[in-house]
Amino acid sequence: MPFLIFWTCSEWFLHTMVKSNQDKSGEIKLKKWIVFLLCLSLTGGSIGYVTAALNQPHPQADAYVLMDAKSGRVLLENENSHQPMKIASITKIMTAILAIESGKMEQEVIVSENAVNQEGSKIYLVPGEKILLKDLVYGLMLRSGNDAAMAIAEFVGGSKEGFVYLMNQKAQELGMKNTFFSNPSGLDEEGKEHYSSAYDMGLLTKYALENKQYKKIAGTKSYTCPHPTEEWDRKFYNKHKLVTGGYAYATTGKTGFTKAAGRTLVTTAEKGNLSLIVVTIRDGTDWKDHTVLFQWGFSNYQMEQVEEKGLKVYQTQPYYLSESIVLPLTKQEQKQLKRKMVLWEKGVHTPFTKIDGMYEIWLGEEKLAEYPIQKAEKKFSSIHAESSEEDSHG
Repeated sequence: MPFLIFWTCSEWFLHTMVKSNQDKSGEIKLKKWIVFLLCLSLTGGSIGYVTAALNQPHPQADAYVLMDAKSGRVLLENENSHQPMKIASITKIMTAILAIESGKMEQEVIVSENAVNQEGSKIYLVPGEKILLKDLVYGLMLRSGNDAAMAIAEFVGGSKEGFVYLMNQKAQELGMKNTFFSNPSGLDEEGKEHYSSAYDMGLLTKYALENKQYKKIAGTKSYTCPHPTEEWDRKFYNKHKLVTGGYAYATTGKTGFTKAAGRTLVTTAEKGNLSLIVVTIRDGTDWKDHTVLFQWGFSNYQMEQVEEKGLKVYQTQPYYLSESIVLPLTKQEQKQLKRKMVLWEKGVHTPFTKIDGMYEIWLGEEKLAEYPIQKAEKKFSSIHAESSEEDSHG
């Protein structure tokens, strides 16, 4: 609520500042300053809200999201971030991760006529040539080869249809609720649905970044592999300008474009211990917008350990939190967090352990994180339990 109050006021104040600068007198009326200070007092006098609100970027994208790559927390988005849209070649992030996870990267693929005849961007495969799956994935991610995408699909999935099934299965596993794939490249096909959302593509990218091989490939500036019929080698140069030097902290990315989808772009960046993802859909100024979003994210957020792993006590019963909770937070948010233990009457058994509830971190009405907890054997005294009660709301 305080943020919403200040956001309205700060927008007004920014407008006032611009208008006043155009005034020959260069003076801001005292009444306007009084209103601004009143807005500041309603937010608890936090200058952090002032800075965040006045500096908040406004990308030109139809849909965008700025997401923390470790926790998945959304730091900034617009009203269309969950809207299903055409996504063009950023589809290939899914194609790449499925190829990598197949475990066949060092195996040879025999390229079909169907793959060679794909429309749009290509790495110019030759019918019948034998090429490592690994080389196809580099061509897919760096040059956005549609021929490489189809060759991967036919090899990993047995057919285009078989691979599309795997794509949608993985999307469902990752919680990509507004996503449906119909091909491995992102090409627009008449009469077929193929869509995702900025948020869903952020989830996919977050997942892909956990794979070291994906991160290496998607962050490579250039790659060389043999040509089957020529004396010279193929050399793939990454199309993503931010990854190849346009933004110092960029680590991986994927470009996309079709006439129907417009420009789509995914970029990841790391600075210090903070790793961020930006996804934009239909954005004519995407290079600039991604850079500005990253700058805003890195300026306003830092990773903070909000709960250390170990025993947490509710009443006299101890529970074990198996990992520390680390989240991206502004300085103001660090002071406003609430912790809550949600305990289940019956535990849930997994292949590795039993989960007895969740340890949750809340910021106002937003649940930032939840981590599983397990009941510990030994109970503590009531005196010890009371000392921990503040952090353990049932």
